[in-house]
Amino acid sequence: MQVEQTLELLPTSHRSAFQNIRNFLAGRLLGATRDRALMDELFKCVFAKHWLLKSPRLTVSGDLSKSYRASFAHVKSVLPGIFLLADEIELDPVSLQYVDRQFDIIDLEKCRADIFSELYEAFAGSGVKSSEGQFFTPTVAVDLLVSLVNPKSNQTICDPACGAGGFLIAAAKHLVGAGADPTDVAASLRGVDKDAYLARITRGRLALYLDKMPEVICGDSLADISQDGIAIEDKLFDVVLTNPPFGAKIVAASPNTLMRYDLARKWIKSDGAKEAFVPNGAMNPSTPPQVLFVERCLKLVKPGGFLGAILPESIVSSKSHAYVVQYMQSVADLVAVVGMPEALFKTSGKGGTHTKTVAVVLQKKPSKSKRSSVFFADAKWCGHDSRGRSVPLNHVPQIAANFADFQKTGVGNHGHMGILVPKDRLGLNLAPRAFEFDAESESERLTETHDIVSFGDLIKDGVLSLSTGDEVGKLAYGTGEIPFVRTSDISNWEVKSDPKHCVSEEIYERYRPRQDVRENDILMVRDGTYLIGTCAVVTGYDLPMLYQSHIYKIRVEKPEKMTPFLLLAALTCPFAQRQIKSFCVSQDIIDSLGNKIHEIRLALPKAKKTRDRIANLVEKAIRDRTEARELARKACEEVMAG
Repeated sequence: MQVEQTLELLPTSHRSAFQNIRNFLAGRLLGATRDRALMDELFKCVFAKHWLLKSPRLTVSGDLSKSYRASFAHVKSVLPGIFLLADEIELDPVSLQYVDRQFDIIDLEKCRADIFSELYEAFAGSGVKSSEGQFFTPTVAVDLLVSLVNPKSNQTICDPACGAGGFLIAAAKHLVGAGADPTDVAASLRGVDKDAYLARITRGRLALYLDKMPEVICGDSLADISQDGIAIEDKLFDVVLTNPPFGAKIVAASPNTLMRYDLARKWIKSDGAKEAFVPNGAMNPSTPPQVLFVERCLKLVKPGGFLGAILPESIVSSKSHAYVVQYMQSVADLVAVVGMPEALFKTSGKGGTHTKTVAVVLQKKPSKSKRSSVFFADAKWCGHDSRGRSVPLNHVPQIAANFADFQKTGVGNHGHMGILVPKDRLGLNLAPRAFEFDAESESERLTETHDIVSFGDLIKDGVLSLSTGDEVGKLAYGTGEIPFVRTSDISNWEVKSDPKHCVSEEIYERYRPRQDVRENDILMVRDGTYLIGTCAVVTGYDLPMLYQSHIYKIRVEKPEKMTPFLLLAALTCPFAQRQIKSFCVSQDIIDSLGNKIHEIRLALPKAKKTRDRIANLVEKAIRDRTEARELARKACEEVMAG
């Protein structure tokens, strides 16, 4: 079969060209149908093609296959450390002819700086090695961090967990695009990764773009040891750009490595000290590597230098990691925090992770900057959806542009696309979702017609009381007929009439005095994923009951000030619900509203007639719905009674 006789699809992008190649090779080659093997062959061919264009003397007249092999041999000699000496191009002449034609269609030389991100998308399937925490950082996030940090030509740049080299190649493009000499750029870059294969990929990507061999080491940055067991020379850098490995199955650091880090110790709340937390001296053997990397990266940065990192949101938001935020703020000034969409690391329907992440920029102290505010933004879209499919919505470039404007002017407010938050308002929760963004301007608009009151003030004034439930344990489920209400049992202002879990009278009596659920109490979901903020009012038909710890119980103590039905409407209207969604932060595994409920502002109409009309409408809706539900239940009972 000749290549000319095959049906070729003209690629609409570099990725589609690689997908064409992948499909052609997978259908043709025996013993090399695994994507990793096919990708390795294309990796070799990309280099061979580049050097054929760079040095035409390597071309063997009339024989494309020999030309590719001669060029690849030359690459191994001038760029040692990317390929093994025994490596050869394994593709047959027909396959090489097809590959070469696809390279010509996409103009390989024009896209060689970005070629491997497209290569991974086409060949690596999900693009991840999730069991090892190696979620390859999407280009949109890499470009954002490089834009925020804005490295200069005279600065040294390091990625201590470089993976496939995304940050280093983006930094190189940024510097060369600003006029820096490629030779100088290659000398200014340094990468380290534990995976020898990925270290080779990074060397190759940079060498392909810069035509110079950069310093990329296979080693353990946390332990400061190279692959050969030799200590990695400790340097300080002007800029560190990285996405530390994170994932449920990452092996924790060894005891010897943990001893090197303050953040590997157990931290406890201080008693009267300046800091909120202090280390108590004991080691925490389960310290996640991403926490250690925060300290490692900050130690790699020169005073006044910058750290840009993609971190799990839980690192900067959860109570269990509040000491990490304190540490960051003690050694560096916070410059920017950008929340990324949950879809960021989703590369396909099943591939990738939904882990919520943030892009963080810090400047190590002492710094000459006298900035009084921190840039916060929350990107809702990043160019693809939760199944990895391209979509036309991408907030990230505009957020980068807004940050650049703020750097110049020091002012501006673009809602969730970028606001400046005074440093004195910052606590130990840095998740952008914890900031209201658009609620401030909306509350100003409502002040003429509404009273804006905070939930916390209503509790202080004794109008409302707030409590949470208990976990009775799975062994209690099914022991009786008294409902144990869980978050999934709350929907559309109602407690479901058929809760999945019921408990015995004995268990009910154990918790009844503390929970004390009464008619017209409001239950609101506080923890979970999608249900946070969902509310229901307790009716007489719902009692007796118990409710779980992930639910708030809100009681109106002064009905003359506010009825439960007006409160239910105020809590579930868009103004309050948007705040609730923005206040939710990751607490390791699930999201939580937590104590941020006190900061929710409620919009109550000033006119008493309007308040009364709303309360009556809600009460009637609840009564009619409850009575209809009870009639349906009785009908079913009569059917069975005969």
